Amino acid sequence: MYYTNDKLMLNGNENHRLADQRPIRILHVVNTMNRDGIETWLMHILRDIDRNRFQMDFLVHTTDVCAYDQEIRSLGSKIIPCLHPHQPWLYATNFWRILQEHGSYDIIHSHIHHYTGFILYLAQLAGVPIRIAHSHLDTSKQEVKGGWKRHLYLALMKWLIARYATLGFVCSQDAAIDLFNHSWKTDPRWQLLYCGINFQPFENVVNNYTMRAELGIPADAFVIGHVGRFDPQKNHKFLIEIAAEIAQREPRICLLLVGKGLLRQEVEQQVAQMGLVDKVIFAGTRSDVSRLMLGAMDIFLFPSLYEGLPIVGLEAQAAGLPLVISDVISTELDQVKPLIKRLSLSEPASVWAEAVLAMLNLRAEINQINSRLTMENSPFNLKSSVNALINVYENQCK
Repeated sequence: MYYTNDKLMLNGNENHRLADQRPIRILHVVNTMNRDGIETWLMHILRDIDRNRFQMDFLVHTTDVCAYDQEIRSLGSKIIPCLHPHQPWLYATNFWRILQEHGSYDIIHSHIHHYTGFILYLAQLAGVPIRIAHSHLDTSKQEVKGGWKRHLYLALMKWLIARYATLGFVCSQDAAIDLFNHSWKTDPRWQLLYCGINFQPFENVVNNYTMRAELGIPADAFVIGHVGRFDPQKNHKFLIEIAAEIAQREPRICLLLVGKGLLRQEVEQQVAQMGLVDKVIFAGTRSDVSRLMLGAMDIFLFPSLYEGLPIVGLEAQAAGLPLVISDVISTELDQVKPLIKRLSLSEPASVWAEAVLAMLNLRAEINQINSRLTMENSPFNLKSSVNALINVYENQCK
């Protein structure tokens, strides 16, 4: 679907209708374009979508160089910084200036959770016709701990979303309730859209010895993997406590942490204090998560405080990895059910450690090819996700 401006031109005695076609212009609003879940899904979409029909640009809240910036520009899209989100009037000024400088957008698609309310309000004032709120998280269990100011902010943002969003996407049922309330199914604007990914990299054969040697991991180590930024949400402090409990029972343990973030130094200090320096590898951000899962990890540990529907959990299942995860994560994640073990965050680290060790032999019992095929045939297939998104964009722009 293109927008078309028809012009009549006289050529001799004949009228010819020429179509001046342009792609649908979409501005995605994110904090950064680093290798995190939302951003990785958006990159899957950008790579796969018809870029002659859809122009996707990215408004970010930083001027720092991010992991996906170069690839985004190479694919013909823009990275547009809009700073000072914590200073609403200054942010509003920057936001409107950007829309003036970069031309009109047909769609504003915001992924900033509650702050989306303010963004869509600004987009409505700027005359953007289609305004999408996208819920990728369920933070409700954490938000109840906030004070009255936080609760007032949440109420205001949800009111703005309900008033100014023309459409809303959710990555899971729990994420829907968090942003759009329990009655979300009664509002036709709110739609479930699973974040599909490309499972082809999990078809590759990875040599375990080579992969582990590259990382300095002994060939016979029991490798616990985790992929996630060093952020309170990911609960690294508890993760390290679990690793310490496992180390007391299994001396061959190796904890492989993939990601970066503000809390990395704090986690490194905790690792040193608990005597785990020789058992923990900080791998930083990686573009080859599939290789790490297939060739280095034995199990995936994910004790997050909250999530929406984590993409790394889908990838771990495609790799045939057993997963020990917190029970706050949506059950929609569980596509290869024998691989999943859920535990309450109220359980002590020792219970988590026993669960991890109990799942140790499971990988040998689950066929990785079958796990990958299950994921490819699930609602999280990239093609399904792209087609669903394209259909919505096109229908909204008719």
